[in-house]
Amino acid sequence: MKNLLVLTVLMGVFLASKAQINIDSIALNKKRNVPVTQFGVASFYADKFEGQRTCTDEIFTQKRLTAACNTLPLNCWIKVTNLRNKKSVMVWINDRMHPSNPRLIDMSKSAAVALGYTGHGLTRVKITYLGKKKPDEALLADNK
Repeated sequence: MKNLLVLTVLMGVFLASKAQINIDSIALNKKRNVPVTQFGVASFYADKFEGQRTCTDEIFTQKRLTAACNTLPLNCWIKVTNLRNKKSVMVWINDRMHPSNPRLIDMSKSAAVALGYTGHGLTRVKITYLGKKKPDEALLADNK
């Protein structure tokens, strides 16, 4: 009976975690156990979130290159590439999405504009984890 209870709890946790995030693929950084490359769907924040606090206690603004993600650590830099047009932008993860949100990332409007998908609302993206330290802007040279 005890084993059945444990199995039921584990199955529930597994199914709940699968329902929360719909990610196509993940490659892990073995040193930190952080996803290095992910593919999925990106959206951008609604204007109603302007001025609200993020998980990192910052005031959200659509003007900054920031994003919310449930699969990466807070306070890290990532490179997001729009798979439709190959445009890239470097953003700071400073927030989390609602656990039931099936998308990979929710970006500020300025980040979405840089990636060229505000007219579509959603786009398929590749995310590359860059670390906690702000990387060199030369990483985005493929946009030019």
